[in-house]
Amino acid sequence: MEIRIQAIKFTATEKLEAYINKKLQKLTKANDDIVFIDVFLKVTKPEAADNKEVEIKIQTKTGDFYASKTSDTFEESTDLVIDALEKQLAKHKEKLRSK
Repeated sequence: MEIRIQAIKFTATEKLEAYINKKLQKLTKANDDIVFIDVFLKVTKPEAADNKEVEIKIQTKTGDFYASKTSDTFEESTDLVIDALEKQLAKHKEKLRSK
């Protein structure tokens, strides 16, 4: 499994990248067929308060998943995106089991 983190138009700190990697490791433990994870970090509308956007695309052997959230901090956005993806992956896993 490969994790790629891209900060668009800024440089992400090592602390932020470590935080994202730690959160994604928990996600990969629940789902072992993940092939790629792409993370995109953006600052949208610098003058606004909720301007830290995190997009995560997950490619698995059985499908692709995507979530994007914007909030006050990258850490908060990451948590929200991971929660959304956990739900998507659980739903997909359940769907595969019922077939």
